[in-house]
Amino acid sequence: MKRTAIFGAAGTVLTGVLVAGTLASPAASAGERQSHRPGLSTEQRAAIGVKIAAARAAHTGIDWKDCPADWNLEKPIQCGYVTVPVDYTKPNGRTIKIAVDRVGNTGTADERQGALLYNPGGPGGSGMRFPKRVTTKAPLWQKAAKAYDFVGFDPRGVGRSAPISCVDPQEFVKAPKLDPVPDSEADKRAQRKLARQYAQGCAERSGDMLPHMTTPNTARDLDVIRAALGEKKLNFIGVSYGTYLGGVYATLFPQHVRRMLVDSVVNPSQEKIWYQANLDQDVAFETRWNDWKKWVARYDSAYHIGDTPEKVQRQWEKLRATAKKNPIGGVVGPAELLGFFQNAPYYDSAWTTVASVWSAYLAGDAKPLIEAAGPDLSDVKGNISAENGNAVYTAVECADAKWPTNWRTWDRDNTRLHRDHPFLTWSNAWMNLPCATWEGPQYQPVNVKSHRGLPPVLIVQSTRDAATPYEGAVELHKRLKGSRLITERDAGSHGVTTELNPCINQRVDAYLLRGTVDAKDVVCGPHATPKPEQASKTKATLAADRLTP
Repeated sequence: MKRTAIFGAAGTVLTGVLVAGTLASPAASAGERQSHRPGLSTEQRAAIGVKIAAARAAHTGIDWKDCPADWNLEKPIQCGYVTVPVDYTKPNGRTIKIAVDRVGNTGTADERQGALLYNPGGPGGSGMRFPKRVTTKAPLWQKAAKAYDFVGFDPRGVGRSAPISCVDPQEFVKAPKLDPVPDSEADKRAQRKLARQYAQGCAERSGDMLPHMTTPNTARDLDVIRAALGEKKLNFIGVSYGTYLGGVYATLFPQHVRRMLVDSVVNPSQEKIWYQANLDQDVAFETRWNDWKKWVARYDSAYHIGDTPEKVQRQWEKLRATAKKNPIGGVVGPAELLGFFQNAPYYDSAWTTVASVWSAYLAGDAKPLIEAAGPDLSDVKGNISAENGNAVYTAVECADAKWPTNWRTWDRDNTRLHRDHPFLTWSNAWMNLPCATWEGPQYQPVNVKSHRGLPPVLIVQSTRDAATPYEGAVELHKRLKGSRLITERDAGSHGVTTELNPCINQRVDAYLLRGTVDAKDVVCGPHATPKPEQASKTKATLAADRLTP
């Protein structure tokens, strides 16, 4: 699950939706009539609707072409669209187009095992960069690339798939935002007002899509994409929120799964989706923040921030206080600091970057911090993408489940958590608070579990993951019979399968290439911890990591 921004002003312009008219075949018309039979539940009608949509997609296929130049997806990657219903209970109704891309397998025709689809998480993340793992020759993925076409897609509402919006993108990125940690009841009232305005903006700009922005509908889209690719069964990798998407797909379409790898797992319990899952995340983030502070202290000779975790924490509090009193560069306040510094608990690959930027600031050079944490109003395309990702995150999580509507519940729970877990708690609360006044429907979460025909699912998880606590992997493992859990002990990077750890990498290859899993669950040691001499990453590279962990 991703964590990004605080809110701007609500907008008022209605988002356009791509609509494609479709002539129904006699069989499809019969299915449409069947889906409206009296006595059928909404889920049963949607199940009929997805069969109709998948049959059409299998017949139509995908018109693959070179990708548009501004998509930054070079040859031999190809792009196309798959048409899906907005509402699966009405398969002959309004449709949208889902953007997809692919690169063919690098091995022989005999080595090919079909298409491998990918979702990086969010909700709101784009998977369109996935084929670049082949074109850039990412070392850990070359064996899988021989066997599979790598296929990415923008989920509904994301990017080029009928994108939704909640505020004007340029307003969304303006800074500095309010300090997420409230000092008074007035501060809380101000944040509550922003959350209400954000929810209203979503309804005003994208209200026609909000009832349909759910994980089950995205899972149904995934099955239609599978059919459009000509695949009888799905090969899928899901990371972070993509693990929940995978779990819901496995529940709805167990006999359509061939291989499913889930990495850094959202707890699929109906009691956790989504309010409690976000509270659990606050605790895990504090744990990983503490891990990073220990690392920074260990390398004080390189960074000069503090030689104990306590000193590093005091420097953090001093930095926050400074930015609150006088935003750094006029744009970096406490909210912007958190937006940048939370990369460290998220990803080990960000440890050196965040520490280096902080070290430079303490040495008198504020420019790296301003560039890393401040907004870039000239990056119009990037700002549109950031606002869209946040809109989809909010829309899906608000629609997937019921949320508390009583402010006293939010205030009680977050006040209690903040006492011992102050790093993320209030920021997380404000990001999700629009769900308390959401103007679209809120559904019951899917009961994720095994059904007949589901093959073994491979689950990979680190024990100290901040964004998706370890308990989520254990819960999914219990629910999917025959699944195997690979635990990376004493590690916490979010997105394990792109880290160099032979104990994990070899098992991932064995599963994808041969379908084999260990007889029992496996515990692996941690991957190597970053060291200061490793090259720091740019802000753009960190952003790319968040989309393709």
